[in-house]
Parts: sequence; structure tokens; C-alpha cells
Amino acid sequence: MNFRTVLITKHCKLDYKMGYLVIRSNEDTRRVFLDEIAILIIENIAVSITCYLLKELISKKIKVIFCDEKRNPLSELISYYGSHDTSLKVQEQFSWKQQTKNNVWQKIVENKIIQQANVLKKYNFYEEFISLFVFSKEVKAGDSTNREGHAAKVYFNNIFGKEFTRNASSDFNPCLNFGYGILLSAFNREIVSSGYITQVGIFHKNQFNQFNFSSDLMEPFRPLIDDVVKYHDLQVLCKNAKYLILDSLNERVTIDGTKQTVLNAIKIYTRSVFDALNSNDSSKIKFYTNEL
Repeated sequence: MNFRTVLITKHCKLDYKMGYLVIRSNEDTRRVFLDEIAILIIENIAVSITCYLLKELISKKIKVIFCDEKRNPLSELISYYGSHDTSLKVQEQFSWKQQTKNNVWQKIVENKIIQQANVLKKYNFYEEFISLFVFSKEVKAGDSTNREGHAAKVYFNNIFGKEFTRNASSDFNPCLNFGYGILLSAFNREIVSSGYITQVGIFHKNQFNQFNFSSDLMEPFRPLIDDVVKYHDLQVLCKNAKYLILDSLNERVTIDGTKQTVLNAIKIYTRSVFDALNSNDSSKIKFYTNEL
């Protein structure tokens, strides 16, 4: 079972041997069983990696994220074919009915707002919690009345302060962006491994965004990152902040009647969205609950 998120921070060489990722540095040599890895983040641009290891990482459907010189996520490794029936899945994706997509997006936005409301409640913003709960009940198909945008304004202004904006390059945003980037990659992994493509979304349609579908599906999971950043007051993207954010993927949530890690919940939820879209039944979506 893939459950580890491996972060490479120092100059080293990465290669493959007998089912293991081998990490060779001046200090020592370490090994990690590939079947345990879900995400590999290469943070240091001085790292060297063998082509054979890259091939094995792709075949194991391990998401590999490369960072720039500022140690921010820059790109990721995506295979051409994530499933044996990718052509069929892509045909399905292009045949999804617009009304079905609108209904699925309605459910996603509703749940995102509920998750945001629960974070507000955790930090004793009870009046705002009620406001967002009301917003969640007002979401229409396709979110035609933009309840998501109205909820976001109330939510962020209370969680991170009245002066906070998502466009700023300081405050909490570097840590939020790092966390959202990791979430996006986790969803990319599930979408591609199931045979679908990330470029074609159900709501997001930006021609310059090759991850429109992932951007759609990740929305209800964003508040998990917000909560970690708020709880630990992460305003500087240091090594400790990254570890705390990455560790949040191993936290337990409840989904489909069972306790699962966030990474496993992403898999269960994502596949339920595919079921909903293919069956024209948005009630099939399985959302997580989290005891904050």
C-alpha cells in the first residue's frame, strides 16, 4: 500500500535496486521500499536521479514532484498512460453530460463550504460558522450564484485576518501554496492512474491550466491544509513547516464508514466522483468527515 511521502532535501544520488529507492549521500545510504511510497518530493536541485529509477517510479504510479531553487514545487512526473483502458476512460470523460457535471460541482462546493465552516467552528468563529453553513445549503447546480466565492471571503478574513488576501506573496500564502501544490499532485496521481486526463475539468476550464480536473476535485480537501497552517501559525515556508504540511496527509479522517489516511481518502473520494459522473448520479460521491 502506498502511504509514504518522501522528501529529499540534501544533495544525493537516487537510484533503484531490487524494489527499493536507494538514497546515497556523503553521510550514509538509505533505502525505501517503492511499494510504500505515494509521493516523492525532490526539493534540492543538486540531486541526481537515474533513468531506471524514473521508469520504476512511473510504473509504480508514484507521484514525483520537482522543486525549484527556492524549494517550491515546480513540476511533476506524469506518465502517458495511467491505466490499460485510458482511451476508453478519456472517451467517457468527454461524454459526461453538462447537467451531471453541474450537479457534481454543486456537491463538491457544498462540501467544501461545510469543511470550511468546520474549521471556523474549531477556532470559535461561531457566527461565521453558521453563515457558511447557510451558504452551503444555498449552493445551486454549477454553483450559479457563486456561494463558493462568498463563503471564501468570510472564511479567509476570519481564519487569517481581515488584511489577508490570497494574492499576496507573504503571510500564510507560501505555506498554503505548498500544501495546495502537494494536494494537487495527489489528485493528479489518482486521476491519471484511473485512466482519465487532468486537463479537462467539470468546472475549471482555464486553457493554461493542465490540471483543471484536479483543481475541481481537490476543493473539499483544501481546508485540511488551511487548518494545519492556522493551527501551527505557519507564516514561513521552512523545513519544519513542510514536514508538518506533508504529515497532514497521514492524518486520519472518516470516509465511507471507515477511518483512513487523507491520502487513502483522496483515492476513495476521487473514484466515487468518477462513479457519479459515469452514472449521472451525484449522490454516489463519498466525502470525508474530520473531527477538528
